Amino acid sequence: MQQQATTDNGNTQIPANMNHGGHELFDVHEVLSCAISAMDQFMMYRQYAQDQELVRILDKQYQFMASQYNVTVACFNSGQEPSEKTAVYLIDNVLQPIYGMKPTQPSKPVQTLSEINDSKICNYMQGLIKSHASLLTISALETTNPVVRRVLASQVQNFIEMSYELFMYQNQRGYYQVPQLNQADMQQMLQGYAPASGAQMPAPNSGNIH
Repeated sequence: MQQQATTDNGNTQIPANMNHGGHELFDVHEVLSCAISAMDQFMMYRQYAQDQELVRILDKQYQFMASQYNVTVACFNSGQEPSEKTAVYLIDNVLQPIYGMKPTQPSKPVQTLSEINDSKICNYMQGLIKSHASLLTISALETTNPVVRRVLASQVQNFIEMSYELFMYQNQRGYYQVPQLNQADMQQMLQGYAPASGAQMPAPNSGNIH
C-alpha cells in the first residue's frame, strides 16, 4: 500500500510521491537538469586536462556530483528518505591562500580549441560549481517536501567545499589571484563592527490602531 502524507490541517491525505509544491517541481527540475549539464561538461573537459592533479580533482568532483544527483532523484521521485544518505565532500589538504597580485596577460576568449588549457578548464569547472551551489540554495528555499528540502540544503556546503578546492588549485598556480586592501584600510574594515548586547525587545503590539 502506498505511503500517505497528511497536510497540516489533517484533513487531506496525499501519496508521499505527490507531496511537492509547484515551485518545488520546477526548481528541482532545474537542479537535476543543471547537474546533468555540469557532469556532461566535466566529462568533456577531462580530455583537455593535462595536469594530473587537475584530473584527480575533476574525477573526484564528478563522482560526488553523480552520487548526489542519484540521491536527489531518489527522494524527488518517492517523496521519502532515500536509501543512500547525502555524502560529505572533504578537501584532502587545505592550503594557506597566496595573497597579492602579479602581472599577467589579459584574459580573452579562445580563438581555437588548441588554446584550451588547465587554467581555462579549472575556471570553467569553478563557474559550474558556483552556479550549482547558488541554484541549490534558491531551490531549497522554495521546496515544501521536507526530505527533498534537506537533501538540497545539505548539498550546498559540499559544493562550497568543491569550489574552495578548485580555488586552492587555481590560487597555488597563479590562475586565481587574491588582492588585499592595505593594512590601515583592512584594520578599519575589521574593526567597523561591535558585538550586540543588552537589547530589549519592545512589547507585542496589542492590536489597537490609533
